[in-house]
Amino acid sequence: MLAVAISDLPYIRYWISSPYFWAITVFQIWMLVDAVRKREWMWVVFLLLFPGFAGFWYLFYVYRDSPSATRGFELPGAHDRRRIKELQAQIHHLDKPHHYFQLGDIYFQQSKLDQAEACYRSALERDSQDIDTRAHLGQCLLRLKRPAEARPLLEGVCAENPKHDYGYSLMALAETLSALGETDSAIAVWKRVTENHSYPRARVQLAELYLAKKQPELARTELREVLADAPHAPAFQRKREKVWVRRAAKLSRQIG
Repeated sequence: MLAVAISDLPYIRYWISSPYFWAITVFQIWMLVDAVRKREWMWVVFLLLFPGFAGFWYLFYVYRDSPSATRGFELPGAHDRRRIKELQAQIHHLDKPHHYFQLGDIYFQQSKLDQAEACYRSALERDSQDIDTRAHLGQCLLRLKRPAEARPLLEGVCAENPKHDYGYSLMALAETLSALGETDSAIAVWKRVTENHSYPRARVQLAELYLAKKQPELARTELREVLADAPHAPAFQRKREKVWVRRAAKLSRQIG
């Protein structure tokens, strides 16, 4: 055994000195830490048993599909550096509002909210009536924990078009009212959302407000809808909304 181990030392030294070994090791640890943070225990075991291969599988199957800090507000726009440079060049030469708007959407999705806000405001300086820019700036301000500033923008958008952005602007308004402590108004808006959409995000937050008002039966009804619909949703939708489904399951257990 000792002789075998000694004979393998040059091979081991070769791999330890290889930059590829360290790159793969760092990547593997990165994916493993992400899996632990998300409590993806099956993936944790898989990553430990099959290092390297499992890391790349996890990257494309789970990590890239994970929701960001701005999940639920899927705004249009590319996410790569080349697209950012293209838009910056177009802004420099043409100074059009829609270029600022598109760049703001990219920064929003990257959770660079201060930069997104600056872009949206620049777009509004050039076209103050654009409904998409007003809506996305309102969502951005909400994520920046400035709901009082977000409210007039979102109220204006939803009054003009309650179905704007497939109901996401209305959801942002409901979250804004919740953040401002206006529970009854928030419930009324959430109910408008759930009348036309079955978003788990909406039903779970509506259920939480019902619980805050000591109305467990109403909360239970909303949570049942989420848990009943979840198994029948498309795979991409299940991945995107699993955080809300888990939250629904947890609340259901607490209610009993």
